[in-house]
Amino acid sequence: MRLPRPATHVIFDMDGVLLDTERFYTEVTQAIVGRFGKTFDWSIKGNMIGRNALDSARYLVEAMALPITPEQYLCEREARLEALAPSANAMPGAQQLTAALDARGFGQALATSSARHLFELKTARHREWFLVFSVVILGDDPRLTRSKPAPDIFLLAACDIGVEPARCVVIEDSPAGVEAAHAAGMQVVAVPDPAMDRARFARAELVVGALTELDPEDFGAARRP
Repeated sequence: MRLPRPATHVIFDMDGVLLDTERFYTEVTQAIVGRFGKTFDWSIKGNMIGRNALDSARYLVEAMALPITPEQYLCEREARLEALAPSANAMPGAQQLTAALDARGFGQALATSSARHLFELKTARHREWFLVFSVVILGDDPRLTRSKPAPDIFLLAACDIGVEPARCVVIEDSPAGVEAAHAAGMQVVAVPDPAMDRARFARAELVVGALTELDPEDFGAARRP
């Protein structure tokens, strides 16, 4: 299992890739839509993950015909997420993979749609680990004008690292993220949730069930002298 072309830098999504936080979003959203007799499942969530908060909220409200505004949904969601976020655990293999990549000399960046205040809560227990990322791009970065599936967040990460996009590989769990990475000219390793249809990730260069399946050799070029 190896990428078609070697990479020197790895850009990670966070929610559902590094941190086990997607279940928080599912729990919180179901609590909100359940009041209106709705069921929040992967037929809806699969089109929301990877996008910024407002874009995903607009989609949710329209797709489920909710009698609230996207802003009202987000207000309630944020309050509930703030209570859950500090308990976020690492995804299986995430810390081991980032350590192995660092030891082999790969540059690493984080590109997440999470806004800063939620990012700080989610990573509160993981500050030392997250120092491995030389660049962190957050969803509310003022330089971003478009969210995934636009390539902006990944292009910004590559720019801040100082590397050509073609030398980067993105690790993502969402179809929107895969599309965004390809639009940025980057290769993609997809790590979809087991509930997601793998056919939606067919364009990814590699598709794995968990980060435990990956090794620095899969990425190619970087070596520490």
